[in-house]
Amino acid sequence: MSLDNQQIRLGLIECFRSRLVAIVQAEPLLDFITFIPAAEREEIRSVGRQNGNQAAVHLLLNKVNTNSGVEGWFGEFITALNRTGCSHGAAYVTPEASDLVSPELEARNDLEVKLIICLTPTVIDNLSPDEVSVHCCAADILTEDDKEKILSEMKQRGKQAATRELLSRIVMKPPGWFSKFLDILRKSGHEDLAEILSGDDSSLDIAAVYVNVPDSDDESTRGGRGSPVPEIKLRDYQQEVAVPALEGKNIIICLPTGSGKTRVAVYITRHHLNNMKCQGKTGKVIVLVNKVPLVDQHFRKEFNAFLKDKYSVSKISGDTQLKISFPHVVRQNDIIICTAQILENQLAGLNWESLDFTLIIIDECHHTQKEGVYKSIMTRYIEQKLKNKKGDVIEPLPQILGLTASPGVGGAKNRKAICANLDAYRIMTVQNFQKQLKDQVKEPVKKMEIAEERREDPFGDRIKQMMNKIHTFLEQAATTDFGTQSYEQLIVRMCSTGAKEENRKLRACAEHLRKYNDALVINDTIRMIDAYNYLTNFYEEEIRKKMTDDDEDDPKSKLDQTDRFLFQLFNENQKELQTVAKEPQYENGNLAKLRKTVLQEFTKKKESRGIIFTKTRQNTHALHEWIEQNEKFTEVGIKAHYLTGAGNNSQYKHMTQHEQKEVLNKFHDGEINLLIATTVAEEGLDIKECNFVIRYDLVTNEIAMVQARGRARCNDSTYALVALDGSGVVDREFVNEFREKMMYKAIQKVQEMSADDYKKQVEERQIQNIMELKMKRRKDFAKRIQSDYSKVAFHCYGCSKLACSGKDVQVIESMHHVNITKEFKDLYGVRENRALQEKSLDYQTNGEIYCKECAQTWGSMMVHRGVNLPCLSIKNFVVYIDEKHLQKQTYKKWNEVPFRLPKFDFISYAAGSNI
Repeated sequence: MSLDNQQIRLGLIECFRSRLVAIVQAEPLLDFITFIPAAEREEIRSVGRQNGNQAAVHLLLNKVNTNSGVEGWFGEFITALNRTGCSHGAAYVTPEASDLVSPELEARNDLEVKLIICLTPTVIDNLSPDEVSVHCCAADILTEDDKEKILSEMKQRGKQAATRELLSRIVMKPPGWFSKFLDILRKSGHEDLAEILSGDDSSLDIAAVYVNVPDSDDESTRGGRGSPVPEIKLRDYQQEVAVPALEGKNIIICLPTGSGKTRVAVYITRHHLNNMKCQGKTGKVIVLVNKVPLVDQHFRKEFNAFLKDKYSVSKISGDTQLKISFPHVVRQNDIIICTAQILENQLAGLNWESLDFTLIIIDECHHTQKEGVYKSIMTRYIEQKLKNKKGDVIEPLPQILGLTASPGVGGAKNRKAICANLDAYRIMTVQNFQKQLKDQVKEPVKKMEIAEERREDPFGDRIKQMMNKIHTFLEQAATTDFGTQSYEQLIVRMCSTGAKEENRKLRACAEHLRKYNDALVINDTIRMIDAYNYLTNFYEEEIRKKMTDDDEDDPKSKLDQTDRFLFQLFNENQKELQTVAKEPQYENGNLAKLRKTVLQEFTKKKESRGIIFTKTRQNTHALHEWIEQNEKFTEVGIKAHYLTGAGNNSQYKHMTQHEQKEVLNKFHDGEINLLIATTVAEEGLDIKECNFVIRYDLVTNEIAMVQARGRARCNDSTYALVALDGSGVVDREFVNEFREKMMYKAIQKVQEMSADDYKKQVEERQIQNIMELKMKRRKDFAKRIQSDYSKVAFHCYGCSKLACSGKDVQVIESMHHVNITKEFKDLYGVRENRALQEKSLDYQTNGEIYCKECAQTWGSMMVHRGVNLPCLSIKNFVVYIDEKHLQKQTYKKWNEVPFRLPKFDFISYAAGSNI
């Protein structure tokens, strides 16, 4: 080797020393090196045992330098690096290397390494290192030596030490290990860890901010106008849980539904504002809720009713009338009640100090455990708290009061997590006045109504025969798990595969199979006729879409061979399905049990009022129709109505806040005595008049169970579960009851911790959460900019036709994606969407756009500032990421795409258009 080459190679080793120290394992490398004397190799091993691997690598590189005069040293060193799985290390120090890692890939790898380091505590708690190391070795991201060391650590020092060893070794591997590691985590049952590490968090919806125009009957807010203000009197158990908050401490109050949590919050609010006034300071309180109907409820029944004599109270939501600046509302009022999203939107552009809040009350605060707006708000709070601690820029922070009836599943660790998220001094439960609490909150009588499975199901059998014919048409093997969630997941994958592979036959058949699967679920839950109507409506809508008149296109040209097969299959079987659906002997046994339970309640008590909880909006409408058509229900005086949420649905129009409020008022007054509701009524809504609750074939988790049971508040109330035998619903209910008991034991365990230990663990969790969040933000940002939007292409999900380029799409208010090009206008038509009727002050949507080629829905036509703009829904397109169209992907939400699109410039658009 020439002297020049020698100096270049030693120079490269020195130049990349820090990088080599981070990725080289000294001990296995020494097994392949002979140019370093044995005594020196042993010295390196000894340093490794005493001071760790990085110290050993530093010494190893020094020894390489001092022994570089030995013939063949460099080739041996490179071979050793390659043999020990460090080929990227070899590339760094080889001048002629052609496989050197690109700066972009290296930067991404560095970010992934840092993410693993920051999330190590979370990974250590949840990973099975023995199983994962075997998979990693099989995938060539760990060597046999790595695997043996990890298993040895597992045997000698346990799971956590083995996990640390696995992580320390895997981050040294060549770039590309991270995606393989995520795949292994998913395949080995560590989906939660993979989700945490992947950073695929849903973005938050952005809501408009409105303040209500006061109603004449109950909106007077200051100086004792209107009805007199009652005195706030707390029971002993309420006073007990309020004490730390009255002292100014952050706490979580955990009280059962119906025990008066909100009244305690009102009491604390008055005390807080009075105390601030005595100190010559200005107090400002904000009450956060997670559902729009709760804004009006808390305003009308609690905060305004008890505080309007001394303090101004205002309510703000995204579903009210007059748009006003949020900071202006805050300045003009002492107490603001709003949905949490509204505060989150403001905090995105302001800091805590500018809003002047001195107390934040978070209703249903258990939602801070999951990713969402509550957690986002409190993360901002914790970030500012840590900044204050460093003394950089100190901003005063408000007091926090969390309210919940059910903190949720998990042990003490989960309870500490919610305490950390809310920066809580402690969780408060009733200790000294439990008898008084039990006297106040009566437990309903629990009943189980279990229906036998159908002996014959000709309707379901015919549907399954039709589904098998579709599989035969696709030349696929038949299956037996029709009507299950696992089959639905299979169909979703088939649909996505068909779209990405431009296989319209597969995609269209998968879409129709999903509808048939839905019909089987409906058949098992409600009536056969409801399943039949569901399918009929679907096919009528499909025909309507296919036959849309575009003026220039022949409507029938939108029907291809696959469409004709699918339509003909339904038409051939429609009459038989309709006939069977009218045969009562084949009806669902669940309905008979439900009928019996409801009639018993209304027979034993004429003034009964109850709620039936069911899973979907469709179920509420179908059950309401079933009750309306049943004369026996009318004879006992049942007056039913459905109560659903505000989300959009393809077949059923959502209820507005005004409609929800009207139904609840009628229920309160007795004009309606039976609600059929989705989960919108499970949590928070004050429905005191209810004396029975039925969960109809519906079990979710223990939080939902506690919330639903809490709706039955009258004395001698009933809580009933109606389910099909063998459905697993009853077993899940028993599991939820066990989890509920464990939940309260976990709270007790946290309460018994010493103050110092509790504070230390909460602060450690907060720091860990912030570090994890920062790394996830960086990773998310890196993901969003990894592709050039101008090279992206959007192809129709239905027919794979090119719709537009990424450079044609612009974004309004960070959420509406529009295409205003003339070329795009020629490709879509506009038709009515009967369920889509969104209205806001800045925009409205009142129709849908579709592909002229195949009638596939592409999005909606929105009116923004008086201008019609086509708004694209990403789920209706296959996205080609690169110019060569080698990478194709489908997405459910715009925030998942790996590119950023430019903002919509309304002024430029208006200047270039005839507006």
